[in-house]
Formats: sequence, C-alpha cells, structure tokens
Amino acid sequence: MRASFFQARSQESTLANSASARKRANQAEKRRQRNASRRSMMRTYIKATVAAIASADKSAAEAAYQKVVPVLDSAATHGLISANKAARHKSRLNAQIKAM
Repeated sequence: MRASFFQARSQESTLANSASARKRANQAEKRRQRNASRRSMMRTYIKATVAAIASADKSAAEAAYQKVVPVLDSAATHGLISANKAARHKSRLNAQIKAM
C-alpha cells in the first residue's frame, strides 16, 4: 500500500499554476525524496550498530560505530537532524559500547 501511495504521489500533476510555483514544487519533491533516502540510510546504520552491540561482539560494535559516526554527522550537516540529536545518538551508542 505504501509503495503505491508514493508512486501515485510522484505521478500526480502539481497544483502549482505559475512557473515559479511549479519549480518550487519540483524542488520540494526532489528534496523530500533525497531526505527520505538519507533518513533511511541513517536509521539502517544505527540499527546495524545496535545489533552489533546486542550481539556482545565489541570489535564488531566498534567497527559499526565507526561507520555510523560520519553518517550521523552528514545528516546533521545537511539539516536532516539537529546537531544535538546526532551528538546524542553518538554519545549513547558509544556509552553502550564502552559498557561491554
């Protein structure tokens, strides 16, 4: 159901009447898709790190943490999440790894 909703959404014509409004609508759609992709990637890396921590393999958890840090920093730089949220994720993941 969800895929069909997004597919139908991208095929609809916009309600914009002027050329500038059509351009802004196109930009907003591209930005929405780009943000969705980046958000999905960020969540995937966080889940991989959490899974590595849950498996109690410290070296795997540290390797996963090294991969997730630049992804979180990039998400914060691009405005996907706030810098404080990125710092909070990094801090909590690192604390869990150190507690192993």
